[in-house]
Amino acid sequence: MARPDAPDVLARWLLPFAGAFTVPTWRSVLVLVSGTLLAPGRRTVTTALSILGLREIATFTTFHRVLNRNRWSGRWLARPLLHQLVEAFVPRGPVVVGIDETIERRWGAKITARGIYRDPVRSSHGHFVKASGLRWISVMLLAPIPGAGRVWALPFLTALAPSERFAHIRGCRHKKLTDWARQLLLQTARWLPERRLVAVGDMGYAAIELLAAVRRHLTIVARLRLAARLFDPPPPRRPGQRGRPRVSGARQPSLPERLRSRETLWRRVTMTDWYGEGDRLIDVASGTAAWDHPGKRVPIRWILVRDVSGEFEPQALLCTDLEADPLLVLGWFVRRWSVEVTFAEVRRHLGVETPRQWSDKAIARTTPALMGLFSLVTLWASEELIRATPRRASWYAKPQLTFSDALAAVRHRLWLSADFVISRKDQDRVEIPRNLRCRLTQPACSPA
Repeated sequence: MARPDAPDVLARWLLPFAGAFTVPTWRSVLVLVSGTLLAPGRRTVTTALSILGLREIATFTTFHRVLNRNRWSGRWLARPLLHQLVEAFVPRGPVVVGIDETIERRWGAKITARGIYRDPVRSSHGHFVKASGLRWISVMLLAPIPGAGRVWALPFLTALAPSERFAHIRGCRHKKLTDWARQLLLQTARWLPERRLVAVGDMGYAAIELLAAVRRHLTIVARLRLAARLFDPPPPRRPGQRGRPRVSGARQPSLPERLRSRETLWRRVTMTDWYGEGDRLIDVASGTAAWDHPGKRVPIRWILVRDVSGEFEPQALLCTDLEADPLLVLGWFVRRWSVEVTFAEVRRHLGVETPRQWSDKAIARTTPALMGLFSLVTLWASEELIRATPRRASWYAKPQLTFSDALAAVRHRLWLSADFVISRKDQDRVEIPRNLRCRLTQPACSPA
């Protein structure tokens, strides 16, 4: 069987990334990306080849070697992807990124990086559920998408954060999530030296060591524990004063005390698009302090938020930019909910958790590639989303465009790039090549 050619439109879309691969590997990459976009269900190498009509190809191992053997760098690919996303969706103003981790549920003795973690989806405050799998930490651009009506989280840099058992087996030091976050965020800041960078995370990234390491390069916004120890800045030294300089001043009232105190100055505002639920009336109080833990400290702006209607518990946020407007910080933080939406979308529409590789290199490459493909699909479909309408049904009133609409637009372009032959101009009929008809009917008839 002759070696297949990828659609020309896909080759044009992916041209900025061609320099990361050799010519033979690049041809295989185009085939894999094309098949992954068109295939329903699982996203394995064989599924990608099957949707392209390549079930009988004898050199199928060539495509497996793209993931488990060939030389290319996922981090190299992340840089041009980030630049394309920023140029398209955030041409000016601060660049807001979200950072979070997710568990890819995988089993198997040969998957050495696998660990046992708390399942964030099925666990609750009173119920702990463990899950076996791979832990990924991802940095995503949080940007409004034209035509979609909301902020999307677009992954561009994803890394595997192995378990402590994996480090013990390899005989190396275990790297904590905050260590991975520090490296990923500083790498992102180096790629955008001319832009203001804001990183949004949950309480797991509110660590003094992490904040102190990155605060000179970017701004971090995260949830703050109500029990945090907050202090005034150290007083100036008096002339002739002896002894070691003080590192902190008097201790401030705790955040729970500020919530109960009548002296706290609250500002009542209406936040738009509060976690995707529309407008929300809230009270906001803010101030600056030194967050201190014995032996380590960092200056922060704290922000207290309470719901006027009382539907959610009061919460505290921190920002490493002491001059930042509290309302602007809140606007950055509520974008974070779109990160969880992206994690759900890549599982449902791009088959994350369905690949079945067990080699370390293939595992470390496949999921970041699928996460990046989410951003590429959004980028390629952005122009069509502006004039598109949500795909609705009489039983489903879909108010906004979602990633499924973007993926459908990209698939439509790829399928139409095949050679259709119109038999007669005066008839509403199109002749489809036999090979293309087989590729279309096979996924429609096969259960998997």
